[in-house]
Parts: sequence; C-alpha cells; structure tokens
Amino acid sequence: MKPFRFLRRKRVTLPLALAAVWATVWFALPFAVPLPEGLSGAAPVSPVVLDRHGRPIHRLTLPDATRAETVSLADLPSDFIACTLAAEDKRFRHHGGIDPLAGMRAVKDLAAHRRVVSGASTITQQLVKISSPPCKRTLAAKLRESLGARRLEMTRSKDEILIAYLNRLDYGNRRVGPAEAARFYFQKPLADLSLAECALLAGLPQAPTRLNPIKRPAAALQRRDTILDRLEKTGVLDPKRLVLSRNEPLNLRPLREKSAAPWLLAQSAIHNPQSAIATTLDLDLQHDVESIVTEELNALRTANLHHAAVVVLHNPTGEILALVTSGDWHDPRGGQIDGTWIPRSPGSTLKPFTYLLGFERAGQFPGSILADVPTRFRTPEGLDLPANFDRTHRGPVSIRTALACSLNVPAMRELNLLGGPASLHRLLTDLGLTTLGDHPTQDGLGLTIGNAPVRLLELTNAYATLARGGDHLPPRLFSTAPAGKPRRLCDPVATYLIADILADPDARAPSFGRHGPLELPFRCAVKTGTSSDFHDNWCIGFTPEFTVGVWAGNFDQTPLGGLSGVAGAGPIFHRTMVRLHRDQSPAWFEPPSGVATIRIDPRTGHRLTDPADPRGKTEWCPKTSLPLFASAADYDPEGKALLDASFGEWFASSANLRRHDFSLACDRPAPEPLKILAPADGVVCLLDPELPSGGKTLRLASNLPGVARWSSPTLALDSNGSEPLARLVPGTHVLAATDPRDGTIRQVTIHVREL
Repeated sequence: MKPFRFLRRKRVTLPLALAAVWATVWFALPFAVPLPEGLSGAAPVSPVVLDRHGRPIHRLTLPDATRAETVSLADLPSDFIACTLAAEDKRFRHHGGIDPLAGMRAVKDLAAHRRVVSGASTITQQLVKISSPPCKRTLAAKLRESLGARRLEMTRSKDEILIAYLNRLDYGNRRVGPAEAARFYFQKPLADLSLAECALLAGLPQAPTRLNPIKRPAAALQRRDTILDRLEKTGVLDPKRLVLSRNEPLNLRPLREKSAAPWLLAQSAIHNPQSAIATTLDLDLQHDVESIVTEELNALRTANLHHAAVVVLHNPTGEILALVTSGDWHDPRGGQIDGTWIPRSPGSTLKPFTYLLGFERAGQFPGSILADVPTRFRTPEGLDLPANFDRTHRGPVSIRTALACSLNVPAMRELNLLGGPASLHRLLTDLGLTTLGDHPTQDGLGLTIGNAPVRLLELTNAYATLARGGDHLPPRLFSTAPAGKPRRLCDPVATYLIADILADPDARAPSFGRHGPLELPFRCAVKTGTSSDFHDNWCIGFTPEFTVGVWAGNFDQTPLGGLSGVAGAGPIFHRTMVRLHRDQSPAWFEPPSGVATIRIDPRTGHRLTDPADPRGKTEWCPKTSLPLFASAADYDPEGKALLDASFGEWFASSANLRRHDFSLACDRPAPEPLKILAPADGVVCLLDPELPSGGKTLRLASNLPGVARWSSPTLALDSNGSEPLARLVPGTHVLAATDPRDGTIRQVTIHVREL
C-alpha cells in the first residue's frame, strides 16, 4: 500500500510545485529586475519655442539630435491605435506582457527559414527595450526585457503602457513619437490623418531606415498595405475604407519646410534648452512680416536690393512682436546674417535726437528758425562743407521743415550750437546704442547725419523711447526674462514735439512729396535714412502702440541702384504698420500739459499778437520757452522779413528763390560769434613745386562767409567769392578776420617754408 500512497502524493505535489514555480517566475521574479531608468519619468520631449499666445514656433532637438513630442491617449485617433496594434502586437490587449503564441510562431519560422523572419516581442517588451541603454542582443538581454515586461503589466494599465511606448518610438528621420512623425511627414495633427496615413506611420518603427518614405516610398507603401491587409482580417473596419486607403497616393510634406523666425533656433538653444521657451513674438504677425519683406525684396531686385531686416516693438512693454533678420534665411550671400544686429550707417535717422536736445536744452520749438546756408565746419581731417541730399540750400527754415525734409546742414549747425557731438553721443548711448565708440569727437558733427554705425534693434528701441514720452525700456524677446523698469531719459514735451513733426505729411512734402510710402491711413511718426552712396536704407517710426524699424541693403556692402530710404525700406515699413493696426485701432498721443499752440510768423519764428494776421501759422511750443513777439525791427518797410549777414552768401546765390519774403540786413549781427575755420593756428605750410600753383595759395575760411573781412600785414589776399585766397611766401605771418558788425577780430599765425 505504501508505494501506491507515494505515487498518489507525487501526482498531487508535482502540479503544485510546477504551479508554484510558474507563479514565482510569472508574478514574483519580475520584481527582482529593475525597470529601465528611461521609464522612471515622462518620455523625453523636445523643448518647444512658443509665441506669446503659446503656439509653437520651433521644436529644438534633444541631445541625441532627435525631435520628440508626446501625446495622451485621447490625442490618438482610433485608426492609428488599430494600425499600430496590427503592425506590432495584435494580442496586446489580451496577453500579460509576453505572447506565447507569437513566440511559438517565431520559433516555427526560424526553423523553417533558418533565419529570423518574424519577431515575438510584444509592445510591452519593446517598451522595455527602447527605454534601456543600447546593448548586445543576447539571451540574457531578452530575458531581462521579458521580466521587465511582466513587471510593467503588473504595475501599469494597458493604456499607460501603450502611450509610453508610442511616445518613445522612433519613426525615422530623427522623429520620435507619432505626433512629431505626423507633423514631419504630413504637416498634420494626428487627428487629421487618414486611415492610409495612420497605416503608413504605424509601419515605420519596424525598420525606420529601410522603410523611410522619403527615400524609399515603395517599401513604405508595401509595409502600409501589409498593415491594411492585417486590419482587413480583423473584420472591424469597413472594407470600402480599406480599398480607398490602399489606393491613396503617398502625399508627403515638402522636404524643405519654411519655418517662421529661423534665427530663433540659435537664440533659444542658448536661452533655456530644457523646457518650453516662451517668446514675445506673435506667430501670425511674424509670418505676415516675413511675407511682406519677401514680396518687397522681390519687387526691388532690379535695384540690387537683396536683404532687409525688420524689428516690431510693443511700446508699452518693450516686447519684440516680430523680427526679420535678412529676408531670406537660405540666401547664400549672407541670408543667415542678423541684419537687426550688425552695425550699419544710419543716414539721417539720428537727426530727431539732435533736435530733441535743442528742445530740451536750447529753448527751441518746431517753429524756431535755422540757417540752411553753405557752412564750413572744422574736422580733424580739415574743413568739411556738408550738403543736403538735393545739393541745394533753402536759407531760413524752421526746425519742423529741417527735420521733416531731413536737411543735413541745419542739423549739423544745430548740433554745433549745442556744443558739438558730445551731448548727442551721450544721449544716444543712454538710449542703448552701443556701437558709437567711447570718443564723442571721433565722428564730429557728422554724428547727426549718420557717420557712426548703429544697430537696427537698438535704434528702433531708441525711437520707442520717443513713443513712450521719454521712458526707456530694454527690448525683450523671451517672456521669462525680467521686465525692465522704465527710466525717464527724455522730456515728454520734447518727445511729443518730435513725434508731431515726424507725423506731419505737409512738412515733409517739399522733399518727399505726398501720398507715398511714408503716409499711412492714420497718424504715424516716421523718419527715413539713406547712407552715402546708397549702401543702406532705413525707415523707422511709431504710433503710441507700436514702433517699427526697417533696414534694407546688401550684407556685402554693394550699393543699391539709387534707392533711397523712402523707396527701399519705406514700402516694408508702410505695409508692416498697416498690418499691425489691422486688429487694433490706431490712436495718437494726447498733448502733454507743458505744450501750447501759438501763432507765429513762419519766416521769423516770432509770435504774432493778432491771431488773424495773414502771415500767421499755428505751431506747438513748450510753455516754458515761448518765443519773442514779432516787432517792427523784424521787417523792412516793404514787410519783408530781415535776415542777418550770415545769410549773405545764400541770399546772393541762385538758390535763393524767396526774395519776395526776405531782405538782407548786412549790419544785423549773426546769432553766432565769428570763428576762423581755416587755417588752424600754428599750421606749417610747405611750398611744394609739384603741387598745383606750387602750393603758393591758401584758402581762408570762417563760420561767417561773406561777413568776415580778412587782412594780413605780410601776405597778399586775392578776393575769391565769399572767402579770399592768401598768396604764400616763406616766413611767419598773421592772418586776421574781422566781424564788421561789432568789430570783433580773430587772428591765427601760420608758418610758410620751402620744401
């Protein structure tokens, strides 16, 4: 009887033992294997560069050079899930992480074909594999993946496993996750994919390189159709849909994707590559401004214009709403140069700041009269005789006319009367211009007409300071950057007067005409600039809400075909400003309490006591610096306005077209004291026989041509228009200039030697 009892116990114990072993292996042993660190947190996500509304502009690459975007299960269309399960693991919902049937099929295929023709890995096993560091494909590695899969199945739901798998899956071309794959291959969100597109994407992870639809479309389509065949066998889809899907052509996105703000990739990569990066850009506006630049550059190719840059600022915050660096990022002639940051000659765009100083420090107002007459200035290189853009002079002009018409000579004379370039250099530096150098005198009075290079972004922000009534803010591109605190740098009354002049189409009409690019359907302050030899075009302006700066030119410094700032940068500025105010009604500045309107005689700048005086013109003026009242001493018996002797040369010239308005009073003192400009005191002159006339003549110059009277006890002087020539002989000589109005005498000593 004992042997029979033993056999009975063995028949009972063996199944229990086997069950215990199976339970240990199936349920307990998996917890002895740690899960890959790659599964401890969320799937890697490419940092996303966002616009101000949270819309993605760019997705940066991860350290492994891939781009990844995660999705939730709710984001996945049912067709895509069905295609993925058909392609990778049709019994995913029913197995416990390991599929014995798939394993037996794989062994059978291996024995029949003597090579691996089908895999047995489930989605859960593949998730463990792709989340683990790369290693050799050994039996031990396979065992670890199987145990890891079992542990996952016991600790996570099927939906959690599926979404974790898809968000880590390589779809080729360095795209990870189905959302990034759909965007890359079809430029669509997942929800918009057709059944055929879902099947195509679901088939790629099996062999992303071999099935690359861009390089091997036939292989990708064959794999797609295989998945559609598997779906047909399930009987869950309408057969008509499957037929249509098999016949659907492969419609991939263009390989060269045009992204907005391509320059932003480099900026964002160094800003914060670990998270979403919020910028101040408006994506819709950025696209529109880029299109405007492209269209306008194409229209001006015949003028040899190839590059342009644009900055759009939101005045209340200093935020950059749009920024274009070159016009064509892919241009081999320098398309990836940042035109908003390279220093270029600004032309006349610095003139408003000279007159701003005149309003703040010299008691000037827009009706103040300046002299647009031939004027010589001493520079380190010698005498400079600046000219206006049209090579003519207008005589007495108001500041309103001088600035609106962008006259060079009055601007330089005004800066000279303000004490030279130091004050303007200091103001521009305070406003954030960093390219002017440390020595204010190196550019001389020419600083106001564009001698020093500036950056478009910095200059546009300086104009935004005018729009804020003198409050300066640093420009801001990233929302995470701390917002700057406004600093009052300019007087609100002065900035209002500048804005009023720059928004006056009638004042600029004599130089720029009417109804051109500088006129908009609403009030807008605008200033153009054109550098010498037409190398650079500028157009910068503002409304209370926005400031726009435009530069146009060529990065290789080749000149434009006679294109001025109005014709080159102007149309881009005009269209950008109109686009900005498409959704926001334009406004204009309220006059500050410190200004008043007065009636003046525009010929003299003096106030009129009779508001009905036909000579009168209404003008803004600071209440603290009202001009003198007009008096009889301002006019001759015929009612013409009297000019002082400093206007003598202009008055007698053919450029004077205003003899019916003015009369010359030679005994009337000029507003500036007499100065000798040439020669310099102590200069040594060499008589060189190889020079024209042997170097025996020397031109004399003062700041009052036609007024000063020259003399010398030892040298003969030849009359030569408004300034004489001295006939040089060896020795030391004294030259004297006398102001006949008040008897002031200025002297210099020169030394003449033979070579």
